[in-house]
Amino acid sequence: MAASKFHESVESLTPETREMHRALLSLIEELEAVDWYGQRIDATSDDELKHVLIHNREEEKEHACMTLEWIRRRDAKFDEYLRKFLYRSGSIVDAAHTANSVHSTSLEIGSLQGKEV
Repeated sequence: MAASKFHESVESLTPETREMHRALLSLIEELEAVDWYGQRIDATSDDELKHVLIHNREEEKEHACMTLEWIRRRDAKFDEYLRKFLYRSGSIVDAAHTANSVHSTSLEIGSLQGKEV
């Protein structure tokens, strides 16, 4: 189950941070529901119940996507990463490696070798 408590005092958090926390928890809960329904679908032997559970699972996916879109619209880094990885063919890992090499800086550990700090 998703953690619902803040890790810092609520008073020290901006309204934006509190709203993002709510959205992230909601996304986690929707994804957990997708998982739970998937398990129940596999476990049931009743065909009518299976169809009901499939319907419910698909609605949870819709809810998760709606929440993810809300997050994307409010967090530039989420937006950047979602645009980078979604709807692409090829290796996801290769896309991450390509993206990381583009964003590398001179502060990498390798750049410190042989230099006094």
